[in-house]
Formats: sequence, C-alpha cells, structure tokens
Amino acid sequence: MRLHVIAVGKRLPAWAEQACSDYVKRVRGDCSLHVHAVTGSRRGGNDAGARVHEEGEALLKAVPRSALLVALAIEGDSWSTEQLAGRFDQWRSSERDVAFLIGGADGLSPRCREAARHSWSLSALTLPHALARVVVAEQLYRAWTLAHGHPYHH
Repeated sequence: MRLHVIAVGKRLPAWAEQACSDYVKRVRGDCSLHVHAVTGSRRGGNDAGARVHEEGEALLKAVPRSALLVALAIEGDSWSTEQLAGRFDQWRSSERDVAFLIGGADGLSPRCREAARHSWSLSALTLPHALARVVVAEQLYRAWTLAHGHPYHH
C-alpha cells in the first residue's frame, strides 16, 4: 500500500521538509509514504472561489489512479491514533493506495470534498499548512508502527 499526502504549496520551511522526509524514510516494507506538493494559485487577481477550484483540480490531478481519498478539513471527523490505525489496517487489507488531500490557504474545493471517502479533522484549530503536512505524515507513521507492533506509539 502507498500512502500519499498531497498538499497545496511547494515552498515549505526547512524544518517541515526535514520532518516530512524523516517520516517518509521510516515507513517501509509493505507500505510506503509519499509527500507531494502542487502549486498554489496566485493570491493576486483571482477571487478565493477561483483559487480553491484551481487548487482542487491540481490536487485531484495528482491523485494516483483508483486511490481512496481522505480530505483534510476542520469540520471532518476527529480520529484518535487508535482509530487511524484501525483505518490503516482496513486500507492495507484492501490493498488500495490512499491519498490525503490538504488544501491551500482558502481551504479545500467542494469537488475534493465530494470525491473523498472520508473527511479527517486534525484539530478544531487552524494549523499552518506546513505543520498539517508534518502532523499527517507523523500520524501515518504512528499508525504504521501500531500495525507492526512497534513501541513508537506509546
């Protein structure tokens, strides 16, 4: 199974790039973790709705064929680490890739939300996008460790 974190925004602070890279390297064996970035829309002339639509299309274009989609949204379902690990086991059993979509500054497009099988909220707080990528990568790594009986999750 391949896990894909697909997010708007190509420029991340060095600390976020390093953290994501570290979690990508740690996930191995029967699973792999990939972090992809798509270019965000210019904030200049476009209105927010047009930016969200354009970014949503770029996100969906980056999704591997037949991957199950999970939308990251503040109004999504809150999952404990154990619940995420349970979903991870289900996804692994289905042998499908899973793509986690993180929108830009103006949010995730309605089309992305509609295409998603699940909607996941990391927190009721608004998180910086770089931090959201790191949290998703870390939690996917943590779910992977739970599935493999690794003590990291304690």
